Amino acid sequence: MKEHESINEMYSRFTLIINGLKLLGKIYPENEVVRKILRSLPKRWEAKLTAIQEAKDLNVQKLEELVASLMTHEITMKIHDEEETTSKKKNLALKAETLS
Repeated sequence: MKEHESINEMYSRFTLIINGLKLLGKIYPENEVVRKILRSLPKRWEAKLTAIQEAKDLNVQKLEELVASLMTHEITMKIHDEEETTSKKKNLALKAETLS
């Protein structure tokens, strides 16, 4: 996954690669595909990655469920980023000086 790429963009690109490999005769089991996607996540996804690895059995994790979970987390991260940006703008103070 590229640093500023969305989950949807990454998943679309990943699917194209996996489908191309299938045409060449290389087929990956779903649990291996799930693990490959998790390994591709950038550092800012580390907390979510750890939570998924600890809470889920990756041998039975469905690809669609994983992608849906990642998309939901991505939306949450964007909302927090927007709130943080808004909060920083609200906390901006101006200092006034009088001229003598």
